[in-house]
Amino acid sequence: MPFTWPLDPRDLFTERYPQMLAFGLPAPDVDAVRAATTDMWADAPGGWVYEWSRLAGRYAAAGRHDLAALAYGNAKFPTLATEPMRRALAHQAEQYGRSATGFPVDFERRVLTVPHRGGTVRVPVHVLAAPGLPDDAPVTLASGGVDTWKMDLHALFVALALRTGTRIMAFDLPGTGETSDIPMTHDGGNEVVEGLIAEARAVGNGQVAHLGLSMGGHYSARTGLAGTVDAAIDLGGPVETAFTPGRSFAFGMEGIVGNALGLDELPSPDRMGARFSAFDLRPLLDQDINAPMLVINGADDVHVPQHDTLVFEGRRDTRVHLLPDTGHCAVTKMPEVMALTCDWLQRTLGIDGASDRRRRR
Repeated sequence: MPFTWPLDPRDLFTERYPQMLAFGLPAPDVDAVRAATTDMWADAPGGWVYEWSRLAGRYAAAGRHDLAALAYGNAKFPTLATEPMRRALAHQAEQYGRSATGFPVDFERRVLTVPHRGGTVRVPVHVLAAPGLPDDAPVTLASGGVDTWKMDLHALFVALALRTGTRIMAFDLPGTGETSDIPMTHDGGNEVVEGLIAEARAVGNGQVAHLGLSMGGHYSARTGLAGTVDAAIDLGGPVETAFTPGRSFAFGMEGIVGNALGLDELPSPDRMGARFSAFDLRPLLDQDINAPMLVINGADDVHVPQHDTLVFEGRRDTRVHLLPDTGHCAVTKMPEVMALTCDWLQRTLGIDGASDRRRRR
């Protein structure tokens, strides 16, 4: 059962303000919501979901469905712990769909059925491709983390589709977004991702890359280390030290992660450690079977220790970038991250960038 916990919205604005602007919301509108918001959970004036939803409603009334989707995305942030936040996610999906006619890429929504713990689970995915992309293009499986999901990262995924010559298959991790009906577990989450990789191999030419941000980067690091994809990009993923029992969390992350794990109350450090330690990728780090990997993060990340990026240095077929003067997932340096990612992905998958650019003209 989802739970709420003591959380000051001022802390979330302190941490996420650059991300809100980077994703495309006008600064004056974000500043106005920031000034008006005084409570995290109240569905009333001054409440987080109320103020963000009010802004989203104004965008929708003005026909700016793209901005409405972003604002509703903030309204349901950081977890679906309340009914108003679940409604905000539904409104986000509606506004996102209405904005699809203006996307600069071909767009398709699919619901895939993949194995999960002896049964199956349905996973909604968004497929984005540059206009005219051949059917036999490689596929990049992509996700965000525990609190930033596929619709929130739309602009990033569009840029990847237009610049890499791959077809993007975006999804939400188990325990989050439209896949929140199952908890995020070490074994179950891996099984869902492996099922999506199998689906992606059947879509294009059989080549599959996997890109993940934050906790999504954990899963892309895992598939890269296990060699189950042809290329893996880990942007700010927790890998080893981040899962150390007793480690503290910042900006309410213990409640966000606890909800994703399917817990029913704010976990004690011992309970969190018992659940979270199973995600430690040290057994895979000790092997030498990895696919080509690109690992990027900001040096000032408050959530993921530098070790979880630097531990990849010296590995075969692996490039590591710890960018200075930026934080989690290097979000404030996203143009640099995108340039590194797109160039590396094209070279790794053998995509002809020149012919790809001609096809997009």
